[in-house]
Formats: sequence, structure tokens, C-alpha cells
Amino acid sequence: MVLSDWLKEIEFTLVQGSLDAEVEEVAYDSRKAVKGAVFVCMKGTKADSHQFCPQAYQAGCRVFVAEHPVKLPEDATVLTVENSRKALAYLSAARFGYPDRTMVTIGVTGTKGKTTTTHMIKAILEACGKKVGIIGTNGAYFGEGWEPTRNTTPESYELHRYFARMAKAGCQYMVMEVSSQAFKLHRTEGIFFDFGIFTNLSPDHIGPDEHKDFAEYLACKSMIFNQSRIGIADCDDEHFAQVTAHAGCPVYTYGIDHEADFQAGQIRYVAEDAFVGLEFVSSGRLCLDVRVSIPGRFNISNAMAALSVCSFFHLPEEKMSHALEHFRVDGRMELAYASAKCKVIIDYAHNAVSMESLLTTLRDYHPKRLVVVFGCGGNRSKDRRYAMGEMAGRMADLSIITADNSRYEKVEDIIADIKSALIPTGGYFYEIPDRREAITYAITHAEEGDMIAIIGKGHEDYQEVNGVRTHFLDREVVEEAVRQL
Repeated sequence: MVLSDWLKEIEFTLVQGSLDAEVEEVAYDSRKAVKGAVFVCMKGTKADSHQFCPQAYQAGCRVFVAEHPVKLPEDATVLTVENSRKALAYLSAARFGYPDRTMVTIGVTGTKGKTTTTHMIKAILEACGKKVGIIGTNGAYFGEGWEPTRNTTPESYELHRYFARMAKAGCQYMVMEVSSQAFKLHRTEGIFFDFGIFTNLSPDHIGPDEHKDFAEYLACKSMIFNQSRIGIADCDDEHFAQVTAHAGCPVYTYGIDHEADFQAGQIRYVAEDAFVGLEFVSSGRLCLDVRVSIPGRFNISNAMAALSVCSFFHLPEEKMSHALEHFRVDGRMELAYASAKCKVIIDYAHNAVSMESLLTTLRDYHPKRLVVVFGCGGNRSKDRRYAMGEMAGRMADLSIITADNSRYEKVEDIIADIKSALIPTGGYFYEIPDRREAITYAITHAEEGDMIAIIGKGHEDYQEVNGVRTHFLDREVVEEAVRQL
């Protein structure tokens, strides 16, 4: 390819060189620069890659895209653009041949529920015989392939690389979680979703390296409706009106408490020997009896989001319903074990807000005892430990305090911080620093009617201690403990 073929959707100024330069690749990290690559210079929170142009030139790059002129030999082509991150997105799309445009694209944004909603959509579509690619917190899936992702929404180059793998695998649909940071940093620039879904909004990701305030956070989430052909939103959310106020597409609604295009009602909480979940009826634009295999009223909302978008594809309703009845997503309200004696739930809840939501949800099933097994990550804000300790003491019948990813702190010190907030509540607790022992104890000492929540790590398959990660998956430990029952 020649450079001019990749610049059709980019506004730029040619500072030096020729637009006829041959190009094969795009790089934004000088350590990955190679001959034939366009090197895109970007300003990050910790480094500015403009200063690494000499290293990229030495590695063989002869085309450079920057936000200001850079000094390079005469045989280098230099373009300046207003925003390098936007340019990277368009260049990446061109480099991979715009693969997202070959699939039906669905973007899901919101503070909570993105992972569960995207996986519900994937489950429904696959139950109906469709091939689906997915990108999000739990990784990137393309056909039979999978890769872990560093961010909920990866950098634009990685997104288009994943899209290309999906297209090659024959995927007809692409479903992805879209974070507020992705909108702010233009990772999805140039992608026009066929359907954009908004789940909910609450204060989060506000800080020096994220969003300066809640107003900016809300504005970034709202961008989904100016980057989609059709919008779908939860009208029960308190920020619904603000998020949809300037939508550039028609927006369909789903909800429980407010009148909506897709309405959920007649809700029943179900806890059977091998099933913990919900039953409800969808009415309005989709009339369907629904049974969802994960607990929590908020998962009705997630299910309604998935059903709403899938209703546009005219799928067999019995298969849609069947998919949700047998649905599971790793580490998100995951039913790891169920019997007449006890139920074991694994969840990613790792702060007080998500912990409160989880425990409140499980109380709706009226367990004899609500047991929570948890710890807190090291080298993170101590406020999280105090808040989770207090929450556990107030809401659980029994807390088992244990290790999480202690990183470079001592597990005993983290547990001591948690206890300092739990003890004043008068809540019952045990202290078992070894996480494997803690999980095993909770299950092997379960009483009739117990509901056990193992939280904090969810889908993570490692424990990090002193900078070293070793394999550890809560679900596998549960399975080992169950064999001892």
C-alpha cells in the first residue's frame, strides 16, 4: 500500500516527504517500530512518544504522524495532525481493511453491567446459530480464539487487529464493551456502531489519570449515541435524560420501573437445587417469558438490554429464552455450586459499592446464613479496605477475611485494616489468610440453607504476591472443596 491510501479519512498537513511512500504497518510504540511502519507520535500520561522518533527512524520507519513538526532526516515523510490518537484510529482501520464494516457492530457502555450484557448478547446470538466476536474485560473472543485484554476497551490499533481476526473467523456480529476512557482517548474513533447500548451511570473513574469530574464522565458515556445508528438505553437510570439529551440517533428504551419500549415485569426470585436466578415477563416490543440463570434484580436490566438489541435481528424467541436460562459469565454472579444444602456465588465485586449491591441481591433469596469470603488488593487505597470491612460486618452473617492480590504488602496488614472497620459493627468473622483454605472452609463447613459469596477476584486466574503471579482461580478451588463434601 502507499501512504495516501491510508489517509482518505484524516485531515493532515504534509511537512516533508511524499504521500507515495510505501507502508505496511502502524506503530505507536518505538519498541515495536519496524521497516515499512507508520510511526504515530502520541502524548501519554507518563511519556510523549514524539521524543522517540529517532529510535523509530533507526528501526526502519520512514513515515511519521505527529501533533507538531519533528526533526528527522530528509528521506522521512512527516505529517502533522490535530490529534494523533484520532489519526491512529483511522490509520489502524485502514491498515486492517476496515474489518468492523463487514459485521453487525454492537457497543455497550455504562458504569456497571457491560461485561454481563455483552456476554448475554453473545450467548443469545450463538444459541441462534450466529458467529460472534466479543471484546471486553474478560478478553477478546474471535471464533474459537481468545486473547486477554489489558483494558476494557483496548487501544484502537488492537481493536482493529481483533476485528480483522473476527472477520477472518467468519464472525457476523461484533459485540464490545466501550469504556468512558475509550471515548475520551478516541480509541473507537471512526467506528460507527449499528447499535449502541447504555446500561447505567454512577460516579466512578474520576481522578488524575481518568476523568476530571462527573460531568466529563457523563459526557464521555453520552458519546455512544452520536456514534451509533440505533440507540438502546435503560430509562430507569437517574441520568437517562442527561445521557440521551443530545443523542444523534433514535433511542429505544428498556426498563422495570418506568414505562419503556421493552418492559420487564412479573418478577420472581428463584432458588432451586441447581438453579439460582430470576423469572420475569418481557412486554412491549418483545413479548417473552424469561428465565435468567444469574441472581440480582440488576441482571433483569442486563437481560433486557441484551433482549432489546437481539429483537432487531428477528431471532427464534424460544432460543433467545433458552440462552438466558443457561447463561453464565465467568466471575460475574457466577453460580459455581448449587445443592439443597448451599449455594456458592463467585463475583468480581472488589469495592464497597459493588459489595453492597451483591449482598443486597443475595438477601432477596432469603438464605439461612449469608457468608462472604473476601480480602482487598495491596498497594491500593486503604479506604477500600475500611469500607468493605464495615459493609461485610453490617450485611453478612459471617465474614471470612482472606487474601486477595496482596502485591507488595503483607496479607496480615491488609486483614488488620479490614478488621479495624469490621469489628466495631459487631459482625461475626473468621480470619483465614490463605485464600484456598478460606474458600475450602466456607464450603466444607456450610450449614443447611447457606449462600456463600466469594468475591473480589471473579474471573481472574492468578494471585499476585511480591510482583509474582501464580495460577489461582476461585472456581477451581470451589470445585476442589465440593469434592470433599
